[in-house]
Amino acid sequence: MEEKPSGLLVLYASQTGNAMDAAERVGREAERGGCPSVTVLSMDRFDASRLPDEKTVIFVVSTTGQGDAPDSMKAFWRFLLQRNLNNRWLEDLHYAVFGLGDSGYQKYNFSAKKLDKRLSDLGAKSIIKKGLGDDQHHSGYEGAFDPWLSSLWNMLNHMNPTILPRVSDISNSHMKTLDHSKFQVIYHNADEVEVHVSTISDLKSTEKMIESTRSMSPALCFCDDNKPHHFLRMITNQHLTKVDYGRDVRHFEFEALSPGMDYQVGDVVEILPSQDPIAVDAFIQHCNLDQDCYITVQPRDNEKQSIDSHVKSLMHPVKLKDFVALTMDVASASPRRYFFEVMSFYATAEHEKERLQYFASPEGRDDLYQYNQKERRTVLEVLEDFPSVQMPFEWLVQMVPPLKTRAFSISSSPSAHPNQVHLTVSIVSWITPFKRKRHGLCSSWLAGLDPFESKGVYIPAWIRRGALPPPPPSLPLILIGPGTGCAPFRAFVEERALQNVTVSTSPVVFFFGCRNQENDFLYKNFWLSHAQDYGVLSKEKGGGFFVAFSRDQPQKVYVQHKMKEERKRIWSLLSAGAAIYIAGSSIKMPADVTSTLEEIVSEASGISKESAARWLRQLEKAGRFYIEAWS
Repeated sequence: MEEKPSGLLVLYASQTGNAMDAAERVGREAERGGCPSVTVLSMDRFDASRLPDEKTVIFVVSTTGQGDAPDSMKAFWRFLLQRNLNNRWLEDLHYAVFGLGDSGYQKYNFSAKKLDKRLSDLGAKSIIKKGLGDDQHHSGYEGAFDPWLSSLWNMLNHMNPTILPRVSDISNSHMKTLDHSKFQVIYHNADEVEVHVSTISDLKSTEKMIESTRSMSPALCFCDDNKPHHFLRMITNQHLTKVDYGRDVRHFEFEALSPGMDYQVGDVVEILPSQDPIAVDAFIQHCNLDQDCYITVQPRDNEKQSIDSHVKSLMHPVKLKDFVALTMDVASASPRRYFFEVMSFYATAEHEKERLQYFASPEGRDDLYQYNQKERRTVLEVLEDFPSVQMPFEWLVQMVPPLKTRAFSISSSPSAHPNQVHLTVSIVSWITPFKRKRHGLCSSWLAGLDPFESKGVYIPAWIRRGALPPPPPSLPLILIGPGTGCAPFRAFVEERALQNVTVSTSPVVFFFGCRNQENDFLYKNFWLSHAQDYGVLSKEKGGGFFVAFSRDQPQKVYVQHKMKEERKRIWSLLSAGAAIYIAGSSIKMPADVTSTLEEIVSEASGISKESAARWLRQLEKAGRFYIEAWS
């Protein structure tokens, strides 16, 4: 009897949307190749206990932070780690894993590597070697994804010709067709929806409008919490670096507009930035949309099961302009590759159609990366570059990158500043290869707010647990935070200074680094005040404050050099049970600092550096070694 062609399940775990985008491409190509049944799901929408019932599963997973799994993968991963699952549990499953990561981080693609090993341990059979996408590659993760996906289809065909898809169909550009968008936009007459829309200009109605609008967004509707926890008002906007210095770092202070803001040191605040209204208007006008009409966005029939009842209950009509402004990042994020493929179907000028098709092809991948990601072309700029394209709003809703919240480490103690939150923010700007100046959306928007003139600007904010748990007063601390990495440690020191008034506290050593003593010595007076007169960072208390000015002498000096100078102090604290906290840029600093710690432990204890690395890993497992890094 001829074997029935197998269906394909694609499971993804995404934090920023890239893994979801890659997984959906796997699904599209499988359907194009004639696969009779293709299902693409986020891992948190799949019952892991059903995995043995599947024959072929493709996993696409990203790695966040310091080797962390995305939120949508955590429950799935916990299930796979159950001890009652034996090495034959998945013996009938064929699988492939592709990971998205950044080799600038120490635990590069850790989630994909762990998942691949665990599936193998449970008896599943790997179709091909795991693929590892790297953000550092000149074409981004697609530099590895394109050849990996091609190999996957070839291997599936080779294993069993009845297992679709057919590679010849996937690679045939003439067979490319455009299906319906996954979501539909329903337009409402303003008169019909007035009863549903609050005209009261207060925080409650604004909160409901934000929650309803973002819960309708295809990319944001799966978020657990679209309702802001708080609305903040800026009360301080202060330069921490010299005004004429090349880098701009600010100290921001906000107060909650209603009492009861609750957080702990080490937490982060996520802020929803405002987009430039001129850019929003330009996008709406370019797309020939009516900004004043009311809309609801709903999944098409085959997608309805993926939206839970709670989200559906929030889908009240909203103004189109509000939907664009609050959910669609039209003027700072770059569109993904599939955006260009969809555009090609709507281009009426032949030369534009050909260029878009080339950009969407494997041959045009590198040129697209240079045009799009390297230049950080925005959706609005791309649409303006291809004026003959008029994409339906349904496709724009699905394809435009979502307007994401931006996360910042909190640099204040809630005990010292009740109902306030302080942030230490680098105002992001850079020059593209074509010499165009670009600005970070959120940081530039915050920098442009004047506390005295923006009292009506209410900033939506969410408090989240950070990667640095609050230490008890009795725990000795070794803190390493160059640049804006000092932010959470300002909160730690503030908190411990208050604790020191009522209880006995353990020593704190802090290593800070910046370029110049005169230009970017962030919070100089704050640190120095706590480093004297029996303060938290004073040597009299067994602590210390050590600064590396990397550019104030011919030879560059970084925090790891200062750590080597204080190796005896560090080892003494570690021997007394100290915890290590590291915060700052992910590019090289965490790896360099960790390597220095390994040297110090190796030298002081007389063991090899490899053994010292294992010792530090044990420290991490014991909850005494934490890293919070960002790119």
